[in-house]
Amino acid sequence: MMNTDITVLDHLMALNLDVSIWTARKKLTPADFGGAQLPPEDLASLGSKKACNPQELRIFATLKARAVNLLDRTGVRFLGGWAIPEDRADDIVAELSVIRDDFLAAKDQFLNRYDEAVRDWISLHPGWERLISASTVSADYVRSHIGFKWQMFKLLPPAGDAVHQGLHEEVQDLGGTLFGEVAKAATDTWHRCFEGKDKVTHKALSPLRSIHAKLAGLSFVEPRVMPVVDLLETAFNRMPRRGHIEGSALLLLQGVVSLLRDPATLVAHGQKILEGQDASDILIGLLEQTVPPIPEEKAVKVPQTVMVGEAAHGHRIDSHGLW
Repeated sequence: MMNTDITVLDHLMALNLDVSIWTARKKLTPADFGGAQLPPEDLASLGSKKACNPQELRIFATLKARAVNLLDRTGVRFLGGWAIPEDRADDIVAELSVIRDDFLAAKDQFLNRYDEAVRDWISLHPGWERLISASTVSADYVRSHIGFKWQMFKLLPPAGDAVHQGLHEEVQDLGGTLFGEVAKAATDTWHRCFEGKDKVTHKALSPLRSIHAKLAGLSFVEPRVMPVVDLLETAFNRMPRRGHIEGSALLLLQGVVSLLRDPATLVAHGQKILEGQDASDILIGLLEQTVPPIPEEKAVKVPQTVMVGEAAHGHRIDSHGLW
C-alpha cells in the first residue's frame, strides 16, 4: 500500500504546460459540396478540410513532445500537469525556456511565409481552390492560436479536512503514479534495448540512468523510492567499464529491467532494503542461474537462463519472456 504524505508538498512545485498549436483544419459543411445530396447528420457526419499543409506545422508538435519528455523524465504526473522537485525547478525552467525559444522562432518563421504556404497548398490541389480559399484564416488568427507557456505554482493544503480532501487524495496517489511511470518507461526500455539481445552497448544504460535520475530527484515522494535508487546504482557499478555488456552483466540488467516493469514487486524489494536487506543481495537473487544437465557428447553452448528469486511476500517476478 502506497500513501504519500501531504507534507511532500513542501518539496514539490506544480507545473502546468500550456502549448497551443493551430491545426489548419476547419469543419466541412454541406455548402462546400455545392448543395449536393448528403446523408442526414444522424447517419454520417462530415470531416474536416485542411487550409494548409500539415507538414508545415509538424515542428510545433515535435517541440511540444520535447517539453513533455523533459517533464516526464524529471517529474511525475499530478493535477493535470506535473509535480517537479522544487530544487530542480530552476534547471527545468531553463530547459523549458530553450524549447520555448525554438518554438517561438519556428512560429515566426511559419507566419513570415504563411500566405506563401497557403498558395503552395492550393497549387497542390487544382480544382479545389474555392474549397481551400473558403477555409483560410488571417495570419493574426493563426498567431493567436500558436503559443508556448507554462505556469508553476506552490501548493499549500487549506485548513480543514473536508476542504483539502481532494488534494489529499491526489497527493496520496503520487507514489503509485511514480512507480507506474517507471514501469512504463522500463517496459519501453525492455522492448527497445534488451528484448532478444545477447549483448548490448553502453547506450542501453542511458534510459536506465534516466529512470535512476527521475527516482533520485523524487526520492522524497515515497520511502521505498530511495532503496530502488540504491539498487540501480549497485547494478550500474557492476557493469563493465568498456566494451559490450553481455553474459552475467547482461542477465543482471535484464533482471533489473524486469523488476522495474513490475511496480508491486519493485515496491516489495524496496521494502526489503528498508528493512535491512543489502541491495547486492537482491542482485544476487536476480542472477541465480540454472542450466539443465546435458550429456557430454551432446554438449553445445547453451544460453544461460536467469532465475529470479522470490520477491517479498512470496511473489515471483514476472519473467516478461526472460525465462
